[in-house]
Amino acid sequence: MKAPRVTLDQWRTLQAVVDHGGFAQAAEVLHRSQSSVSYTVARMQEQLGVPLLRIDGRKAVLTEAGEVLLRRSRPLVNQASQLEELALHMEQGWEAEVRLVVDAAYPTARLLQALAAFMPQSRGCRIKLREEVLSGVEEVLLEGSTDLAISSLSIAGYLGRELEAVEFLPVAHHDHTLHRLQRELTFQDLETQLQVVIRDSGRTQPRDVGWLGAEQRWTVGSLATAATFVASGLGFAWLPRHLIERELHEGLLKILPLQQGAIRHPRFYLYANKSKPLGPATQILVDLLTTFDAVPLNAAYAAPQP
Repeated sequence: MKAPRVTLDQWRTLQAVVDHGGFAQAAEVLHRSQSSVSYTVARMQEQLGVPLLRIDGRKAVLTEAGEVLLRRSRPLVNQASQLEELALHMEQGWEAEVRLVVDAAYPTARLLQALAAFMPQSRGCRIKLREEVLSGVEEVLLEGSTDLAISSLSIAGYLGRELEAVEFLPVAHHDHTLHRLQRELTFQDLETQLQVVIRDSGRTQPRDVGWLGAEQRWTVGSLATAATFVASGLGFAWLPRHLIERELHEGLLKILPLQQGAIRHPRFYLYANKSKPLGPATQILVDLLTTFDAVPLNAAYAAPQP
């Protein structure tokens, strides 16, 4: 690929001439002499081989080719400015990327609000979000592949910030055999039915969590898949309330009336990679995750405000 003949500074100069109404005005904005601005634009036209401006009375206006080229140059100049700004922030210790791994059972609404609030403060810092289940989060944290982790597990050697608990409910389709019994259910009742469980995404020591007493058990890869199965009449499962709120409200799913052990409230924790200090962007995200975790879920599901 041939090296460009026209520099970013030349495109900036042309933009200033057009945006500010002439060579004198552009020179004032750019803190340069008018002759320098005029020479820069003239040199551009010579290098490109097409006229960019024409004189209309006392005003320089774009030619048809100039309009097209100027329009195409604006994103290029903006991206170059953003790149320079990002390099400055990195020099000051600002991270280029924050890696976040989250247990799939954590409410997406709270996460979304925190990330939406982070965006205008990010200074170009990217977020790399990863979802895991149970020990999958722990493994990613222990191998150092993330900066922050949200997990319901107590991870040895790490001090986590305590977050809110998430409510899990035992549910089945409203016409499921268990609901037809029309009485409180025992564990013996559950043992005869199909239970849908979520596969732990950890590779080294996957964990089985919760009641797993059913003779028939189907294991799926995500909470969303489990919710779809159960809403279709296939088995029962413990699912987070925030994931199935609509199905409960519409009556598609009903809570199983267990004699004991019906509702679970696992608490979540926010962990940081202890092998590296928190950078300024990561610290801002920690504060936002903590703040929005305390927002009631019905409010969190409203449109996020940056």
